Amino acid sequence: MIEAAMIWNEPNNKSHWDIENDPGWAAFAAMAKLAGAAIAAEAPGLPRVLGGMSPIDPDFLRVLQAQGVMEQLDAVAVHGFPLDWNNWLLDEWPDKLASIQACTELPVWVSEVGISTFGAEEVQEWGLKRTAELLIGRAPRIHWYSLYDLPAAWPATTRHREAEGSSYYRHFHMGLLDEHGRPKLAARRFTDYTPEIGLCQWFHYQDHRLDDAVRHMRDMGVTYLRTGLSWADFYRPDALAWFDRQMRALDAFQVTVTFCFTPEDRGTWAHHTAPPKDPYEFAAFCAAMIRRYAPGRADCPPQRALAEQPG
Repeated sequence: MIEAAMIWNEPNNKSHWDIENDPGWAAFAAMAKLAGAAIAAEAPGLPRVLGGMSPIDPDFLRVLQAQGVMEQLDAVAVHGFPLDWNNWLLDEWPDKLASIQACTELPVWVSEVGISTFGAEEVQEWGLKRTAELLIGRAPRIHWYSLYDLPAAWPATTRHREAEGSSYYRHFHMGLLDEHGRPKLAARRFTDYTPEIGLCQWFHYQDHRLDDAVRHMRDMGVTYLRTGLSWADFYRPDALAWFDRQMRALDAFQVTVTFCFTPEDRGTWAHHTAPPKDPYEFAAFCAAMIRRYAPGRADCPPQRALAEQPG
């Protein structure tokens, strides 16, 4: 079942949003407010979560607050990878959470936290234990990133290989399982922390790992999951059939579904990070997905006609 809807992913990270052409996040704020209102119209009471901040930045939250975004949200989220990408220590997690909690009365979720096995599996095993000690009890939702490694043959589309060097390659080693489903050392420890810690696992269009992922998550005692439905994928052939299969397979979990990624022909330029030319189209996508996968919860019509089918 869908337990929450997340609006975008890492909007203050240039890998996910065109910050250079939206320096004050005005375009993002307008889009997020429309999306939040559309989701609430379709499913009153369904929690709406701001896509996880990366970096964790109180000033970013204040910018959105000044533009009225918080009025259309029920929680905010943060992402942290101190052993791989962030310039802060793992033991600073409580302080990082507190810096955001001090800026808002909304609950603060950790929608991605993880440690790669780029150097050694033992690092991830130790890091999982320490992360659990630092975060359990301090956030209502903690999503470990991720279940699977990214397959080596796939591009990490939200990363920049030429600019990042080894940081790019760490992105391929974040799983508790390798790309073939082999458990790493941390996988055998993960059950020590479920159900308090859930998982974040992105499923690509027609992802061959879906059924095995469900089996592994059940075996691990996972009860809540964060995943995504890509607005860009909505325009692929048979997209709704794939979305239906994905959401049906995940129905046993409490799913936070993330809506993000701009279709090339809908953006202000042809890239998944681009602000949409018409933010109502993103709101329409969010509403259509909530209407399809959280049925029977609409008490009032949306503020604007929201089409369900691609066009």
